Amino acid sequence: MIKSFKNKDLEQLFKTGTAKKIDARMQKRICIRLDRLDVAEKPDEMNLPGFNFHSLKGFDPTRYTVHVNGPWCITFEFEIKDAVKVDFEQYH
Repeated sequence: MIKSFKNKDLEQLFKTGTAKKIDARMQKRICIRLDRLDVAEKPDEMNLPGFNFHSLKGFDPTRYTVHVNGPWCITFEFEIKDAVKVDFEQYH
């Protein structure tokens, strides 16, 4: 379950299905990934075709990422069975 967000616009999109500050062309792809993240109980459950799931180097605790579009990704951490600090960012 998603327990916390770092990005308020991403949280708004997750809760309401729309966010003015996130490109409308990416919102469906983002929602698909957030819906999956909300039911995931461990990071590896995000390893789906087209998500380009992987861990990011240099973070403690470990941060993970799934690709959305171009340089845009959703990044997150896991605490026990919950996703936390979910963010929408360009990390490259």
